[in-house]
Amino acid sequence: MDQRIISPDDDYRAVDEWIRESGIKRLMLVCGSSIGYQKELNGYLEELEDRTGTAVIRFSDFRPNPDYEDVLKGVSRFREKECDGMMAVGGGSAMDTAKCIKLFTTMEGSGENGAFLGTDGEGNDIPFLAVPTTAGSGSEATRFAVIYHKGKKQSITHECILPGTVLFDPSGLVSLPLYQKKSTMADALSHAMEAFWSVNSTEESREYSKQAIRLILENTESYLAGGSEGHEKMLLAANIAGRAINIARTTAGHAMCYKITGLFSIPHGHAAILCNRILYPWMIQNTDKCIDPRGEAYIRNTFDELGKVLGGDDAQSGADMLSKTVEKLGLSVPAASVEQLKELKISVNPERLKNNPIQLDAEDIEGLYRKILVTE
Repeated sequence: MDQRIISPDDDYRAVDEWIRESGIKRLMLVCGSSIGYQKELNGYLEELEDRTGTAVIRFSDFRPNPDYEDVLKGVSRFREKECDGMMAVGGGSAMDTAKCIKLFTTMEGSGENGAFLGTDGEGNDIPFLAVPTTAGSGSEATRFAVIYHKGKKQSITHECILPGTVLFDPSGLVSLPLYQKKSTMADALSHAMEAFWSVNSTEESREYSKQAIRLILENTESYLAGGSEGHEKMLLAANIAGRAINIARTTAGHAMCYKITGLFSIPHGHAAILCNRILYPWMIQNTDKCIDPRGEAYIRNTFDELGKVLGGDDAQSGADMLSKTVEKLGLSVPAASVEQLKELKISVNPERLKNNPIQLDAEDIEGLYRKILVTE
């Protein structure tokens, strides 16, 4: 599905047009606290019903790592209020919650006991507008969502949850704390890198990855310093990295970072870049374990090409450049106990490892975690 990108120009005229063209009378707005930083957009939405007759039904009853039960509350509200459109404003949590509400709301039943999980459903054409308030997850550009059920991560995939329209509003990034900017940018960089080396990569996804990495590296200083152009470029970079992931999917870097996020209470992007800064040079040295059907010579060339995009002359110098980039961000490295290492070792989802071009066994995973973290 082609995705339409709109801007906030002329008092959100393009949003008015989207609502009118979609025939929306009752719009569900899924949003987190970040909408408070977007005063103009918030004001626009508060006045929408009086001005156009389209009611806005807000839903914010979800956690930072959305739970299945949170989504069911949203489904119930969507049905009760007879909503006919969906708008998500926020980071990955708001996006994933909205995606799942959209997918589940036309399924039969109440969804109790995980009934909506494990089935693709028929999907639906409910109009869906996404407004990312961080430049990182790229969730607005993918057909994937992550929620939790009884403490276990659930990956949701369906074409209908890819938003048809995306609003880029750089002003929403102005008030983001510096650490959040760094960690979300690191997430976008991780997406672009993993999509580049994924066994599912294509010529199209690799081109998206290149574009995203170059935009991130070229605009890091302006973005972190609060420059308006930096904000605009980083939103675009995160979206393009999301498009790459939408084709190629994530790999071992993401599979290994989820438990780090939970154990050490650090943001997802922070954990992902800590993993990938170690994973990439390790894979360069272990191409004899290649499981990409295109072969070892192909993956060696892929690593070299990625190294050049990262600013090096080849794979290894590119890995060195990546390490310097991460070092400049000043992201802390958690210390892991022996027991935590054991938890991490058994936490990796084998399905995610199938996308990784270099095979990892249990010993490799443990060794990588020992390099990723400060260990006893």
